[in-house]
Amino acid sequence: MRKIVTIAGAIVLVIAVVAVCLAGFAWFGSQHKRNRIVDVNVAPVAIAVDPEGIARGKYLYESRGCTDCHGRDGAGKVVIDDGAGMLVRAPNISSAVGTVANALGPLDWVRLLRHGIKPNGRPVLIMPSEDYARMTDEDLGMLVGYVKTLPPVEGQVAEIKLPLVVRFLYASGIIRDAAEKIDHTLPPPQPIAPTATIAYGDYVANSCRGCHNPALSGGPIPGAPPDWPAAANLTTGAGSAMAHYPSEAAFAAMLKSGKRPDGSPVSPVMPFESLKELDASDVAALYAFFKSLPAKKQGEV
Repeated sequence: MRKIVTIAGAIVLVIAVVAVCLAGFAWFGSQHKRNRIVDVNVAPVAIAVDPEGIARGKYLYESRGCTDCHGRDGAGKVVIDDGAGMLVRAPNISSAVGTVANALGPLDWVRLLRHGIKPNGRPVLIMPSEDYARMTDEDLGMLVGYVKTLPPVEGQVAEIKLPLVVRFLYASGIIRDAAEKIDHTLPPPQPIAPTATIAYGDYVANSCRGCHNPALSGGPIPGAPPDWPAAANLTTGAGSAMAHYPSEAAFAAMLKSGKRPDGSPVSPVMPFESLKELDASDVAALYAFFKSLPAKKQGEV
C-alpha cells in the first residue's frame, strides 16, 4: 500500500512540475514573442487631404472592418470578452488628445497597417493588419486620411488579457500575430479600379482572409474564443457557403441582413456592421470572385 501511495505521489509531483513548466513557457514565451523587434523597411504613402480621397477613406473605414473594433466614431470598444479570461478592447483612434492615432507619423501608419508593427518595432497582437497589408498605396493613404479627420471623442485605451492556454498557443506558434502572417517582402499592389470584376473582387476579399484563411476555404479561426464557429468555406467546394446564394442579389441581401435566403441567421461573428456598407460594385466583384474560386475542402489551403 505504501508503495502505491509513493508511486501516486510521484506521478502527482511530475504532473505538477510539467504543469508549472508549461505555464512558465506560456507566460514567458508569449511575453518574449510579443516584445520581439520586427525590422522592416517602409516607404511613406500620400495621405489624402482632398474631399474625394477622404470620402473614399470613409467608405473603406466603414466597409473594411474598422468600425467593428473601433466604432464609427473611432472611440474603440470591447471586441472579445468571453468571461473566461480573454478580453480584447480596441483603442480610441479619434483625434482626441493622447490617443494612439495622434502619436502616429506617416511611416508609423504604413508600418502598422501594412506590416502589423507598432512604432516601437514590436508586433501588434490582435489587430488584423494582414487584412490591410495588400491595400494599394492610394487606398491606404485615403483610409489614414479619413481616420485623421475623426472628431475627438472620449474612448478607451487598448487592453488585452489572454488566458494561459491562448498564451501557450501563441508562444508555440500555433497562433500567429499579423507580423508573422504578412510577407514583408512583397511590393505594394498596383492600383486597381473599383469595378465589378473578378480581379477587383480578389482585392476586396483581402478583408475576408484573416478569418477564412488565404485560400478562403474557411475552418477554425486561430486564436478565436472557443464558442466561435469555424469560418465558412467560400470556395466552390463541397459544403461551400456560397451554395446558399444562387444569385448576386441573394448574396447582397445576406450581407445587408445577416440572414440566408431561407431566413436562417448567419453567425453574428461575421462583421455585418461593415459588410452591410459594401457598395453594389464591391458586392458584385466579391460574388464573381467567390464563384470563380477552385473547389477546396473546408480548411484546405
